[in-house]
Amino acid sequence: MVKIIEAQPEDSSFDEILRELALARMIERGLEDVDQGRTVSHEEVRREVESWGE
Repeated sequence: MVKIIEAQPEDSSFDEILRELALARMIERGLEDVDQGRTVSHEEVRREVESWGE
């Protein structure tokens, strides 16, 4: 968190910093999901979306 905060421009607002921290956490969680095999293939998503029209 400290690295992310320190990397922000001096004039960053509190909201901008929070967004950066939230984005970093979402990426972290996504990578954890990939490592744990908790993913869905593109083809699986396509089939699911196509089934909505039925």
